[in-house]
Amino acid sequence: MSPPGRVIGFGSAAVLVIAGAVCAVIIEGLTSDVLAIVLITLGLGEALLLVFMEIGLSEDRERAKEQERRRRRPPRRLRPIRRGRRPG
Repeated sequence: MSPPGRVIGFGSAAVLVIAGAVCAVIIEGLTSDVLAIVLITLGLGEALLLVFMEIGLSEDRERAKEQERRRRRPPRRLRPIRRGRRPG
């Protein structure tokens, strides 16, 4: 995810939470409660999903780096197994 995409994603989540809080203060009655709950839940849910996506993307980048390191590393030479008589 690009940096501008992060700003837009987390910014929109923050806007939803703030809008829910403002609705709770300005509007009266049941409509206020429902609107506040819905907007705040959507904002916090979006933020949580974005955090999980960031964690997944960072793990993918780390996995790709590890694969690149393994690909560049020269192959290990294995020693032959010596088969002999077992003491006993």
